[in-house]
Amino acid sequence: MNNKYTQSVRAFRVARGFSQAFIAEKLGISRSSYIGIEQGKRELTMGEFEKLSSILGVSFEELGGGESPNYEKYKQMILAFLRGGDKIPKTKLAKLVYLADAGWFYYHLHSMSGVQYRKIQYGPVADPYFRVIDELYENGQIGINQTKEGAMLISQTRAGSKKDLSEMKREELELIKNIEKKWKGKKTKEIVEFTHNQLPYLCADDNDIISLGLITQEDPHEYY
Repeated sequence: MNNKYTQSVRAFRVARGFSQAFIAEKLGISRSSYIGIEQGKRELTMGEFEKLSSILGVSFEELGGGESPNYEKYKQMILAFLRGGDKIPKTKLAKLVYLADAGWFYYHLHSMSGVQYRKIQYGPVADPYFRVIDELYENGQIGINQTKEGAMLISQTRAGSKKDLSEMKREELELIKNIEKKWKGKKTKEIVEFTHNQLPYLCADDNDIISLGLITQEDPHEYY
């Protein structure tokens, strides 16, 4: 089992918030045996591979050799969208980050963050999004305010503005800036409807991981 494979297994497990003991129990093996899988010391049987894919909610291809999520970079992408100073609705912010990953994938065949997006009611949303928002709030890097209508508005704090975006490339920050400019002033409903009508969302079943590869059949200039 190569390092990339084992890193993907661990990364997807951590992203879902599952413990090693939980996964081991679901696979019907000991915790030490599962640790051996993550360390590349024990091979998965085909049955275990299929079961693990189902538990983690990812395809065989993604689990076997897909991108490893960079959660620190994903956090920095969120902060980069907030650098403009506006308060952004929580749902809209999730979609903006998706457009950044999708837009980058169009030209480079891999996303910025490597995280997976799932088809839910309000559009494609990364599995770790809500956990990351909670972490940024707990760390004092973002503020959250609720409107009278119940919408959650995300804003950058002073601590967030000082956060080093060291994981981000200049070209990535430029893409984020262009996307932010394109959708500035647009309502959440507009961006939700836009992502709903794109092939990655349309071709996925409810609650399944979407395939960013389908984004290459869309027009990226509609993002920014």
